Amino acid sequence: MKFCSDCGAEVDFRIPEGDNRPRYLCDDCGAIHYQNPRIVAGCIPEWDSRILLCRRAIEPRYGLWTLPAGFMENGETVEAAASRETEEEACAKVKLDGLYCICSIPHQHQVYMIFRGQVINGHFEPGPESLETALFSEADIPWKELAFPVVERTLRRYFKDRLTDRFDTYLDTISRPNKRPL
Repeated sequence: MKFCSDCGAEVDFRIPEGDNRPRYLCDDCGAIHYQNPRIVAGCIPEWDSRILLCRRAIEPRYGLWTLPAGFMENGETVEAAASRETEEEACAKVKLDGLYCICSIPHQHQVYMIFRGQVINGHFEPGPESLETALFSEADIPWKELAFPVVERTLRRYFKDRLTDRFDTYLDTISRPNKRPL
């Protein structure tokens, strides 16, 4: 951030009085610009014991498979965001069964909130952000073509939990991957 979104003056990055971490500060108008993680809401849509995945038509990770998920909008509940993203990306309406996973990804400044859900009428098709949509059994999941680590971890846990039909909400954290040595 270089300029204040309130008054347009240049900002400085320092610790405000009474705070404990650096923030963008505007000395002209006094605004403190807090930057917080973004919430990604998504769904594990299930139909006939198979999982609905979307092949991404947008970056990042164009062409790879993912669960329907995306950034929550202002004025929206996390449940509404998960349902909306499923409808936008897979043209599928879902009945949410409950929150399944909360995954922090600190290096990306994101928190994923993924729900379990049932596709209501079996209808799905690619939305504008998807190249294709398909139902997969566990054995058919394109594991090496999944777009994001959070999707792989969530699906692996889901299939494990499905064996016992017990789906407790769990917490996870994905850390920055180690850089390869040159």
